[in-house]
Amino acid sequence: MTILCVRFQLPPTDEAALPGLLGLLEDFTPVVEALPPDGALADLRGAERYFGRDAVELASVIRVRALAHHGVDCAIGAGPGPMLARVALRDARPGVTCAVPEDAVAEFLAEKPVAALPGVGAATARTLCEYGLDTLGLVAAAPLSTLQRLVGAKAGRDLHEKASGIDRGRVVPNAVSRSLATERPFTRDELDPDRHRRALLSAAEELGARLRALDKVCRTLTLTVRYADRSSTTRSRTLKEPTAHSAALTRAAYGMYEALGLQRARVRALALRAEGLDPAEQASYQLTFDPLDEKARRIEEVADRARAKFGPRAVMPGALAA
Repeated sequence: MTILCVRFQLPPTDEAALPGLLGLLEDFTPVVEALPPDGALADLRGAERYFGRDAVELASVIRVRALAHHGVDCAIGAGPGPMLARVALRDARPGVTCAVPEDAVAEFLAEKPVAALPGVGAATARTLCEYGLDTLGLVAAAPLSTLQRLVGAKAGRDLHEKASGIDRGRVVPNAVSRSLATERPFTRDELDPDRHRRALLSAAEELGARLRALDKVCRTLTLTVRYADRSSTTRSRTLKEPTAHSAALTRAAYGMYEALGLQRARVRALALRAEGLDPAEQASYQLTFDPLDEKARRIEEVADRARAKFGPRAVMPGALAA
């Protein structure tokens, strides 16, 4: 095992601690990829040789240091590649590292549900399950042509390789500053979809204001829903065009939330992350003949100036005023 996938047990409002925790991983290897809001991938190939310990042993050292220096526990998955480390993380828990045996990758994956594979969303999983392909072992055994008919040529090939344990991914060092995030925790586990939508509206408004203040636009929006049992669901959507327009961010957030089809879900917190940040001056904007859209953007500029002068609650959507 040479790749670790680490999820730090950060409180919902303490995402600012992530850069320091990434620095802890960089004490072992410079090849660290941030997975906001609370995770990271670390390539330990050089570290294993340098420290004379395998990845699982180094994971124990990382856990102890995270607890000692930051007071944060972590769950860690280890595997020969990034994809396998992510799958292993699903079975990990604080204090115990779950490792994929290098000589038994196919056996490790065989009984996993198809949704355990990174990149397999709810729609793809549903399509595969309708045809009886509900485990990775069955997907690996299925003819490639069958998978390609079900999910497409490229997606079918990637799915077949990953289910067979072929991991072509690599850890790409990046920076947390390439994204902005905000979270809306509830005071109690919330069942009301209207309250969920109000939280998303508030989060999208905040992200839009922060992006405009930095003269940035984002290309991708990610929604994370945290449930009462401490599990979570994450969905990402690439926007039609890079934007910092709060209305566009809100529409994307609502779309991802509605696509989850939550039925009486007890939600503990909702988080939005704007990713793929670029300077606003380099972004293209599709002109429209809709006067309402232009009016909304002009009102947004005025509202930003009012908030900068009188505080963040000086101007807000009516739905958030109550």
